[in-house]
Amino acid sequence: MKGKSLNGEDGVVKMSSKTSGTTEIFVPVKTIINNMIELDSGYKVAGVKISPKNIFIMDENEQFNTIDRLKDFYNTLDFEFWLVIADRPVDISVYIAQLQMQYNEAKDPVIRKLINEDLNKANEFNDNVTDVEFYFLFKEKNIEIIQKKIRLIINGLANAGLTSSQATNDDLRSILDNFLNGGKSYKFGTVMA
Repeated sequence: MKGKSLNGEDGVVKMSSKTSGTTEIFVPVKTIINNMIELDSGYKVAGVKISPKNIFIMDENEQFNTIDRLKDFYNTLDFEFWLVIADRPVDISVYIAQLQMQYNEAKDPVIRKLINEDLNKANEFNDNVTDVEFYFLFKEKNIEIIQKKIRLIINGLANAGLTSSQATNDDLRSILDNFLNGGKSYKFGTVMA
């Protein structure tokens, strides 16, 4: 739809007085509460967070068994779901402080050298440390069905040898931050007059 923008430029869709240019208008999220994203449509998005597991350090038979059990699990799901992979920033400053304390307390020069190597490696990361998180998400209106699906997913993943838990409010906020803000989390305080 071609029209004039608010500043009079041609070729831009004209916005009505009821809309604003903020992202919130285009995202149908009402709230995040009780470990669910409530949508304007009445649906709720819920899911399960999967603890990562590196199958490439397993022997070949274990790898194939894990993959086969995951295939079996996927084939039991009779509802629409999304597999989401999200990066989450990690603060390693506490880890660095603990290493520094251990270095200061260590008497043995060999141990001090090892700790110093770890400290140097950790300091190389700066603030660009992220953790990869995996989620199964789905949408549903009925709370009982949501809980049933969560149990089904957690049990199915456990049978495949993976640890998981229900996604929390913080997990869901992090997923939204990842998609809407390029992984940057923003914290806003109270504006004082």
